[in-house]
Amino acid sequence: MFVSRLPFSSLVCSTRTLAAKGGLFPTFRCNMSEASPKEVADNLLKRSKEENEGVEANKRIKAEGEQAKDEKRYPKKKVALLMAYCGKGYYGMQRNPGNTQFRTIEDELVTALVNSGCIPENHGDEMKKMSFQRCARTDKGVSAAGQVVSLKVRLIEDILDKINEHLPPQIRILGVKRVTQGFNSKNKCDARTYSYMLPTVAFSPKDFDTAEASAFRLDPPTHQRVNFLFACYHGTHNFHNFTSQKAPSDPSAQRYIMEMSCGEPFVLDGAEFAVIKVRGQSFMMHQIRKMIGLVIAVVKGYAPEDVLERSWGQEKVDVPKAPGLGLVLERVHFDTYNKRFGGDGLHERLEWEDEEDAIKAFKKAHIYPSIVETECQEGSMLSWMATLPIHDFHATATATQDSQQLLEDANHSD
Repeated sequence: MFVSRLPFSSLVCSTRTLAAKGGLFPTFRCNMSEASPKEVADNLLKRSKEENEGVEANKRIKAEGEQAKDEKRYPKKKVALLMAYCGKGYYGMQRNPGNTQFRTIEDELVTALVNSGCIPENHGDEMKKMSFQRCARTDKGVSAAGQVVSLKVRLIEDILDKINEHLPPQIRILGVKRVTQGFNSKNKCDARTYSYMLPTVAFSPKDFDTAEASAFRLDPPTHQRVNFLFACYHGTHNFHNFTSQKAPSDPSAQRYIMEMSCGEPFVLDGAEFAVIKVRGQSFMMHQIRKMIGLVIAVVKGYAPEDVLERSWGQEKVDVPKAPGLGLVLERVHFDTYNKRFGGDGLHERLEWEDEEDAIKAFKKAHIYPSIVETECQEGSMLSWMATLPIHDFHATATATQDSQQLLEDANHSD
């Protein structure tokens, strides 16, 4: 019901008319004359508050109207976004709502989606509203050249440019494709390919002088042995020793590795590097870093080759974890989805051949320079190599812990 408010001048004229006709005006005038200054101030404050609430309500109605107009013009659709980012300085991919101290890649992405108008502002706090899902949860400092996230967005014009305008240079959206309403980038992913860039001095003999690390060059026989050892990982194995808090009887420790190899070495900034690539259905936390760490320990001469077979058995084996620097999510694979929906005439195949040049350019500009610069400045691989003699690759991890405890007890008794 529409209610109009009479102006104060009309109210005065009405009360004068009532007084002339002998109405209730005397009583009304008496009450007005007896009103305290505080009551008058309260009435004015109340009226001002009501007027402000009316203004805010009008703004809200206008905003909701504009939002409804935008949603009608740009209806929300389910899409897959191809992301590339350098993980240095970020605490992983996954967002932690309410925690502003540890910035993540998703924090930057959600802010850009809101500011570009791709999602409503209230969806930024509750990512379930936009059906958001990441394909892989990369850890602190880990980069990606082919991460894929799925979500519902408004398909605004020039969507890639609009989103990237609000992202820092080290994070980019390189592609967007329509997907089915039930698509989930994590559940529909058949396999993931990671790369690991490292200085080849990691494969040097254990008595090599690391002061000459930049002068080391990987010889062909050692390179062949490295790839022979990586090939041992092919197939399904029990990787309970390659993560934390996983029992050998846990079925989820069984993982299928499709391929793993080390590419040809190359020189950057005077030091030699190589890139290891591994493709598997899925990986547990730290699994890839431990797979690489154990092979390095064998090649350097700290561990026997049979430690690989033992690590897939029931006993607990001490497996070293290579540094996180250098690990990159290269590509995610949707073979089953592509076979079912890629040729239906409505949806595109989730393959990114057209974006390949942009992916390579991003890695060259942001990911590889960051890895090389950080390694040269901090020497994370050399520092980690110095810890390999501490590991006991012949005994079980339990026996190693017992020996360390006995040594500590002996030191305390002196």
